Amino acid sequence: MSESGTSGRGRGNNPQRGSGSQRDAQGRERNRGPKRNFSENAPSQRTRRADPARLVAFEVLRAVASEDAYANLVLPARIRHHGLDKRDAGFATELSYGALRGQGTYDAVLARCVDRPLDQLDPAILDALRIGAHQLLAMRVPAHAALDQTVGLARAVIGAGPSALINAVLRKVSAHTLEEWLELLLSDEHDETRVASIRYAHPEWIVRALRQSLVAHGRPVTEINELLEADNAAPVVNLVALPGLGTLDDALESGATAGELVEGSALSSGGDLGRLASVREGSTRVQDVGSQLVARAMAAVDLNRAVLAGADPGERVPGERDNADAQSAGRGGEKWLDLCAGPGGKAALLGALARQQGATLLANEPAPHRAKLVRQALSAVPHEVWHVRTGDGRDVGTEMAGTFDRVLVDVPCSGLGALRRRPESRWRRTPKDLADLGPLQRELLKSALDAVRPGGVVAYVTCSPHPAETTAVVTDALRKRDDLELLDAGAALDKVSLPGHLDAGHELTAQLWPHVHRTDAMFLALIHKKP
Repeated sequence: MSESGTSGRGRGNNPQRGSGSQRDAQGRERNRGPKRNFSENAPSQRTRRADPARLVAFEVLRAVASEDAYANLVLPARIRHHGLDKRDAGFATELSYGALRGQGTYDAVLARCVDRPLDQLDPAILDALRIGAHQLLAMRVPAHAALDQTVGLARAVIGAGPSALINAVLRKVSAHTLEEWLELLLSDEHDETRVASIRYAHPEWIVRALRQSLVAHGRPVTEINELLEADNAAPVVNLVALPGLGTLDDALESGATAGELVEGSALSSGGDLGRLASVREGSTRVQDVGSQLVARAMAAVDLNRAVLAGADPGERVPGERDNADAQSAGRGGEKWLDLCAGPGGKAALLGALARQQGATLLANEPAPHRAKLVRQALSAVPHEVWHVRTGDGRDVGTEMAGTFDRVLVDVPCSGLGALRRRPESRWRRTPKDLADLGPLQRELLKSALDAVRPGGVVAYVTCSPHPAETTAVVTDALRKRDDLELLDAGAALDKVSLPGHLDAGHELTAQLWPHVHRTDAMFLALIHKKP
């Protein structure tokens, strides 16, 4: 690593910035802090190369902005392409995700430092400015290194002219700490939603949507700031060993720790997990623990003693088959369906669980390229256990009515529950997405309910807490039919979690939260089709 690269990874705290002023000969105030340790090098001596870690972050931001790419898919490929070691890979990850998460706040700061509207800047210049702003305001990088390296990156990949602009703007940014900037930006702002939007880098409509979601799921609206903060925290990578097929041994030997919420899970600080043999083989997978829990909850429902929400755990469902019929059907030989399987994370876990329980799994995915990903995800599971169907999930209920014992329908949604893992999605989504997705969600749930046999169960899942995508969809489905009833989803989650850690409660439906359970905000409703 070059000397300049080493200085750019300073591990000390940012230099303290005082409130004293410095004035020139004419008495004009140049900045509010003490003299900064900027580079005194002449232009010909300044950095002219792109530091590989910062170059990776820049390439990720460019792919997200110009190609509508997903950061979590682009970043590992760019890290491997540039051959970053573990330390530099960690720096690139923090810089990429941090700049994307904080985009709204950083843009508000940059707007005070640029002499034109930000949308008039070249997009590549704006991405470089966001990278510089994140280093200056939120990372333990010395100001002189953040400036020198970001300007060097711009000079190498954008050009000498833009690098001068970037240098000038970032010097203005560096005049204040993040808290000082927030004080300036919010000094005359009294609207709570606007304040939270700037302070926590969420679009205003998402702040309102999450506040509404808290209330709809029975949590105090005063938790909104905790929820927004949790969205901005760098998530720990969750791993799952496929039951009966995988092991966490190599992950634990590489520094991962055993998960606290569910058996067979682990927490990793990140890095290139593709280096682990079990991950390469597919028997250990990266999957948020919330997704693990909802899949396990569906698989663990005892169809012979399905429990209604709010009922005594020993109470049998009215109209339940007698013991002889139940035993003849049994759990062995069951048919399971993952109706919206792409890209295959839950399907792989369900396939492993189906194998253990003597069941088979049909994984349905409409998009051929995503169906290929599902097959790859299932490759570690014996092929006789599963089959992948490429087709519209809305047709399954008609073509295979009453076929399946268990159906997981993880519907396409806004993704408001996974903003911490998909930092770019908060800036892509709009309120219109909620309205557009609603009809599809209802059609897919109807198909799932038609596809399940009497006595079977449908798990309706979203990675969103918004009531328009969760309780409203389920309520509509129950209102239209008299052969459906809710099971206790909270109890089902508690059943498959490690004792004393989740406490999902006993409710008609269950909602997980990043600030409470340290998972994605997964929603689960277990709908029992009466025999």
